[in-house]
Amino acid sequence: MTQKILGIILLLALSQILWAHVVFSAEIVRKNTLSNGLTLVVVERNQLPTVHLQVLLRAGSSVDTANQLGLANLTAELLLQGTATQDATRISLRIESVGGSLTSGADLDFTSIHLAVLKKDLPLGMELLADILLHPQFAEPEVARKIAEMKARLKRMEEEPRQIAQLAFAKSLFRDHPYAHPVEGSVATLDQLTRVDIQRFFQSYYRPNNALVTIVGQISLEEATGFLEKGLGGWQAAPIQKPPVATPQGPARPEVVKIDRSSSQANILWGHLGVNRGNPDYYTLSVMNYILGGGGFVSRLMDQIRDNLGLTYGIYSHFTAREFPGAFEISLETKNQSTNQAVAEILKELNKLLEKGVTATELAEAKAYLTGSFPLRMDTNAKMVKLLSAMEFYGLGLDYPEKYPLLINQVTEEEIVRVARKYLQPDRFLLVVVGDQKEIQLKDSF
Repeated sequence: MTQKILGIILLLALSQILWAHVVFSAEIVRKNTLSNGLTLVVVERNQLPTVHLQVLLRAGSSVDTANQLGLANLTAELLLQGTATQDATRISLRIESVGGSLTSGADLDFTSIHLAVLKKDLPLGMELLADILLHPQFAEPEVARKIAEMKARLKRMEEEPRQIAQLAFAKSLFRDHPYAHPVEGSVATLDQLTRVDIQRFFQSYYRPNNALVTIVGQISLEEATGFLEKGLGGWQAAPIQKPPVATPQGPARPEVVKIDRSSSQANILWGHLGVNRGNPDYYTLSVMNYILGGGGFVSRLMDQIRDNLGLTYGIYSHFTAREFPGAFEISLETKNQSTNQAVAEILKELNKLLEKGVTATELAEAKAYLTGSFPLRMDTNAKMVKLLSAMEFYGLGLDYPEKYPLLINQVTEEEIVRVARKYLQPDRFLLVVVGDQKEIQLKDSF
C-alpha cells in the first residue's frame, strides 16, 4: 500500500469521525432578522464555554472610489482606536483582562469585526462591540498614525519580489476593477484621505441593513437575539448606495509583464480571470484544480515541474472566488535561467488536461481529500463563525455543510473536461515575471 493511498484512507476515517461530531451533533444553523434589519446567523455549541462572533459589513475595498483607495480598510482599522468614551488602550485592556479578543479589518469584498470571549464575559464583549460600531471617534492623531502605518506597509510590499508579482498581476488582470488594488490602497490616495472622508464612509456603509452577524458557541438564537437587540437595537438603518462596479474582463490575448529585480530566483505568476463564488461550476473547478495544482505534492504541476524536472521547490494553482470573478493563478519560484522552461511546462500540463481530462483514480483521490478535509474547516468555533459568514455573505445556503460533500461527490470526469475547456484560458493568459531579466531572457510567446 503506497503512502499516498494510506494517507487518503486515514483522512477518510478521520473525516467520518469529524463529520459525525460536527454535522450531526445538534449542529443546527438558525437565522433571524432584527427589527433594524440586521441579519443574525447562529450555531449553538455547548462543548466549550466560549462565544465567537463576527460582524460582516458589505463595505470592502471594492466600494473604494479611484481617488479614495484604502478608505474602507482605513475606516475598519480605526474602529478600535477610540470611541467617544474610551481610547484604544482602554478598549484593549478591557478585552484582554478577560482573555478575549476584538479585531477589525477590511477585505476586498467586506469589512469584518471579530469578537471572542468566554460566555460569562459576553456582556462586556457586546458592550465594547456596540461602542466601536456606534460611537467610533476617528480622532485626527489616530487617523494620521494609521495612514503612516498603511503607507509603510505598502512600501514593504513594494520591496518583496513575491508581493511585487502579486501587485502587478492584480493590476494587469483587473485593470479598472477595484480588485486591481490592494485593500491598503496606494500611497498617493492615502495622502488625500481625511477624517471627514472616513466619517462619511462610516455613515454610508456601517448600517445594520448592510451587515450580518454570525455567532458560534455556548449561546442560543434567542439569547443572541436578546444581546444584539440590547446592544445594537439602536443602530439605525439607512439606504445603501454603492458605486456601480462593472464585471472585470481581463486581457483579450496573452500578456506578459516583466519586472527587473536583482535576484537569482524568478517569481512567476501565470493566470487569468476565474469565477465568482456563486458560480455553480465552482465545485467542479475545485476538484479540477486539486488535480492540476491545488493538491500539493499529489498535483500534476508539482509532480511534473518539481519532482520530475526539479525546476522549483513548490508550484501551486488556485481559484480566488469572490463576489465578482476573481483570479485563477499558478505561482512558483525558479532559477532565472529556468523561467522559460517552467512556463512552457505549465502550458503543457494545461493542454494535457484540456485534451485528455483526468483519470478515475485522480478524481477519486481529489474527492476523498476535499470531502475528508472539509470538516476541519468547522472543527473550532473560530473557523465555524468564518464559514457561517461566508455562507451567508455569498448566498451558499444554511445547509451548505451538508450539501458540500454531495456537490463534490457528484463531479464526473466528463464535468472536469467541460469546465476545464470553459474556464481555462491558455490563449488569454497573463504572465508576470519578477527577476533578473537579463538572465531570464523571457520569450515573447510560448
